[in-house]
Amino acid sequence: MTNIAITIKTIEEKGVLDEITKIISYYNANISYTHLYIGKNNLGSINLELENIDKIDELINDIGKLKAIQSIEKHGSLKDIYGKRIIIFGGGAQVSQVAMGAVTEADRHNIRGERISIDTIPLVGEEEIAEAVEALSRLPRVSALVLAGSLMGGKISKAVANVKSEHDLIVISLNMPGSITEIADLIITDPIQAGVMAVMAIADTANFKVNKLKKNKF
Repeated sequence: MTNIAITIKTIEEKGVLDEITKIISYYNANISYTHLYIGKNNLGSINLELENIDKIDELINDIGKLKAIQSIEKHGSLKDIYGKRIIIFGGGAQVSQVAMGAVTEADRHNIRGERISIDTIPLVGEEEIAEAVEALSRLPRVSALVLAGSLMGGKISKAVANVKSEHDLIVISLNMPGSITEIADLIITDPIQAGVMAVMAIADTANFKVNKLKKNKF
C-alpha cells in the first residue's frame, strides 16, 4: 500500500467530481486531502492526496476513461514535499523576529533530512487573529502555531483551545498579558528563541520534547 497524490485536469461540468470519487471508492482508497479550483478555458483542476493505494496505475487508467478528463499527473504528496508546517500569527515586528529564528533553525534541520516550512501573517485585532486560528483546522500539515503579539486573550484563547482539542498542535506564545499564556504549551520571552523552539518541538531530528519540560515559561 502506498500514499500518492494526483492532479486531474477536467472540463468543468456537473457530476465530474462524483464520478471520480466513485472510482476512488471502488479501489478502497481514502482521500486525505483535496484542493479544487477553476482555471483558464473552463478547465477544473482537482488535486487529491490518496491513502492506501495498491493499484494506482489501474485507478488512474479508469479515471482517465471518463469523458470530461483532460489529463492526470501522479506526483508526491504535499506532506512528502513540504513536510511539517509552522504558522506564525501576530504583530508585524514580532512575527518577523519569530520567523527569523524559525527559518534559521528549520534550515539546520532540513539539511539533515527534515521538511519544515514556515508561514507567517501579521494580524492585528482579536477578531482577525481568532478567525485565523480557527482556520488552522482547514489547513494541511500544520504542526505548530506561534502567537507573536503584545496582548492576546478572549476569543483568541477560545479559538486556540478549540483547535488544540481537535488537532495534535503545539502552541507557543510570546510572554504577554492575556489568557493565551494559560493555554499555550510554551511561553517564550524572546521572539527569535520562540521561532527556534517551535522548529525544535516538531523536528524529528531534534532531541527536544515539550511534554518533558519541567516548566513551560522561559
